[in-house]
Amino acid sequence: MHRVAIGVGVRAMLFFTFAMHAFGEDQNPPNVVLIFVDDLGYCASGLYGCEAPTPNIQKLADEGARFTDGYVTSPVCSPSRAGMLTGRGQQRFGHDYLPEGAVDGNGGLPVGEVTLADALKEAGYVTGMVGKWHLGHNEQFHPLNRGFDEFFGLLGAATSYADHAREDMVIQTLWGMELPLLSYSPDDLTLSFWSVIKAFFFEPGAPLLMRGTNYVQEDSYLTHAFSREAVDFISRHRDEPFFLYLPYTAVHYPLQVPREYYDQFADIEDEKIRILTAMTASLDDGIVLVLNALEANGLEDRTLVFFISDNGAGADGVSNAPLRLGKHSLFEGGNRVPFVVKWPENIPPGLFYSHPVSTLDVFPTTLAAAGAELAQDRKLEGVDLLPYLKESAGTPPHESLFWRQGPNWAVRSGNWKLTFAADRYWLYDLSKDIGEKNNLAGSHPKKIRQLTEQYQKWNSHNTDPAWPALSSKTMSELSVDDVPIEWVF
Repeated sequence: MHRVAIGVGVRAMLFFTFAMHAFGEDQNPPNVVLIFVDDLGYCASGLYGCEAPTPNIQKLADEGARFTDGYVTSPVCSPSRAGMLTGRGQQRFGHDYLPEGAVDGNGGLPVGEVTLADALKEAGYVTGMVGKWHLGHNEQFHPLNRGFDEFFGLLGAATSYADHAREDMVIQTLWGMELPLLSYSPDDLTLSFWSVIKAFFFEPGAPLLMRGTNYVQEDSYLTHAFSREAVDFISRHRDEPFFLYLPYTAVHYPLQVPREYYDQFADIEDEKIRILTAMTASLDDGIVLVLNALEANGLEDRTLVFFISDNGAGADGVSNAPLRLGKHSLFEGGNRVPFVVKWPENIPPGLFYSHPVSTLDVFPTTLAAAGAELAQDRKLEGVDLLPYLKESAGTPPHESLFWRQGPNWAVRSGNWKLTFAADRYWLYDLSKDIGEKNNLAGSHPKKIRQLTEQYQKWNSHNTDPAWPALSSKTMSELSVDDVPIEWVF
């Protein structure tokens, strides 16, 4: 595989000013660490009053700002990542669904889109990625062709966390068998009958990852491996401004954890919840290694750190309390997520910020911190959050936020949230009903018209999906008020 150069048309759109004077002549711009975890529910951390084994994530929030109303642009992995890394709603360029829905293998983040890594690399940063990509398998989509100088991780959605032959691993089972992981081979993205049979009856080996463009076998537990690689990247690049994108696979399926973590939660009777809780504890330990590496290298004060989940936890017994539903749905449990930002001396420690923010804000906030700007004709849809965090009770960063998922859509404007699914409306005042229990659609027709018009105006600037949906979910756990809904992804 060879690197694919950014096209002339795209590069022409990447004009930056680099405001070194903002930091002083002898001081580098801040480093940036973007930690993006997978399927961590609103109540799966201790950030919002729930009991959880996440003291290090909580410490990160105590030293920075935690957002009570932080949103992703999609309740599903890949579109959520596409929106955040481009700073544009993924519906603008048709990345509505998982890339595996493109049967020709050409699903992925369009090459005409500028990534945050592109922008920071152009501004003089060394850029590295450790973890889950899930923005396309083909060569043109590879992280090394999308602005990253270094890559260690997986291109697809998920993989085993460790070799199942390891005696110290605890793995979720069904009817006495280990649950299969339906993953994609590098050369054939088709799920077949034989891939299911193989998953059940052939013992999986150690995770197969990529370092750069070469496949490598990883012997360590995957969460530990990603933390190790992140620490190494920080240590090697401590003398130059760097951008580290760290999208862990934890706590996404398959449910697998070393026994040293599993044994810590013997009081949890539900096996699945026990393994998930143990995986969360492992993730928390990994994050503190990364934060400690910043401190050990004297970088803590000049590093901007984000911690965000890509969507809510799944609707399978995992709690997103006090939010309703979870992953795949457009209700609050699907796209309101744990969201923390830390930058010492620039963000007040211990700040609870209650205005809605979005992962669309990551790109412009980072550019502002780096003293870089995109060209005038390259518009980002988020905002620089830094000025708002200095006046936390002031003007909200966003008038409205929008979501589109096949025939379903949603809009939040102020405290009002309107969701349209299964050909009907659900309307809530989130200031009084964070759990979306009391549907006010029948008593507020004017508000429904107003929010629908806002959505239609926003959607008029979107494109059709660039490829079909991979699948959909209709299980009873994802119904609303006993109404079945098809959640497309």
